Amino acid sequence: MAKSKFELSLEKGPHKLLQSLVGEWHGKTKTWFEKDLLADESPMNGKITTILGSRFISYDYQGSLDGNPFEGKMIFGFDIPYQRFTASWVDSFHMGTQIMLSSGEFTDNGFAILGTYGSPEYGDQPWGWRTELEVLNDDEIIFSAYNISPEGEEAKATETIYKRI
Repeated sequence: MAKSKFELSLEKGPHKLLQSLVGEWHGKTKTWFEKDLLADESPMNGKITTILGSRFISYDYQGSLDGNPFEGKMIFGFDIPYQRFTASWVDSFHMGTQIMLSSGEFTDNGFAILGTYGSPEYGDQPWGWRTELEVLNDDEIIFSAYNISPEGEEAKATETIYKRI
């Protein structure tokens, strides 16, 4: 019997990449609120688990910003019919009470996904938020995120360099 597209993806495709991230991670997160002006550098702990029969991974993290603790969760997947990475993101600092949905493509060593956020009190135009995952090797990854203004100007917002523990 022929293998399903999902089974093939787990063997040698995007779902294999996602599953390779499962584990516990520790690193440092840098945060910028203004372009090229580092605001904070703090320890970060992350745990990535598989959910729903390896269809998705759940990334839970805890850290601090200016000494104030925060936590978050991202659920990542790969949409086989549309050939896109997808994610939902919530956290206790950046997202407030919103849930950001993002999607995107493979990169050389991982993937990049794009979502939008905003609030009517800050204007009608949403901002973009691009999250990139770069796999350096089996035990080192980098999560980077970029703010994208409504006019299209990009600035690095966060960078977490993790090592597997």
